[in-house]
Amino acid sequence: MEQTAILGPFFGMIGLTGVVWLYMFARRVPFILRTDFGPDGPTPAKFAALSPAAVSNPSDNLKNLFELPVLFYALVLYLFASQRVDSTYVTAAWIFAAFRVLHSAMHCTLNIVNARFALYLVASLALWFIAIRAALAHLAG
Repeated sequence: MEQTAILGPFFGMIGLTGVVWLYMFARRVPFILRTDFGPDGPTPAKFAALSPAAVSNPSDNLKNLFELPVLFYALVLYLFASQRVDSTYVTAAWIFAAFRVLHSAMHCTLNIVNARFALYLVASLALWFIAIRAALAHLAG
């Protein structure tokens, strides 16, 4: 298997982070411009208290993209550098990336918590599969 195959989902996750970042600004800037935060301006406490879900959810999702996905990036780079990429890792990486895209779409729009959690769970299980499999292969030599 070509070692670079694992880079597709890797760059897909980077692209997802960029899209959510842009979406967050597209929701946030108009809200800031049309909201009167008082003489102190938009302090973090006022911003959080006055932000509707359509403004806060993309921001929350962006923060979430710097939690478990950080492990994904580290694992992909480890697998690539150690020349251990195979079709099982690539499939699991695409599952992780695809379900993170679906999770972000749900989080930033409808935000149905049970559906969002199910998407998060599938992505997380794919990630932990990659991590445990890589650790066991590393320990085995």
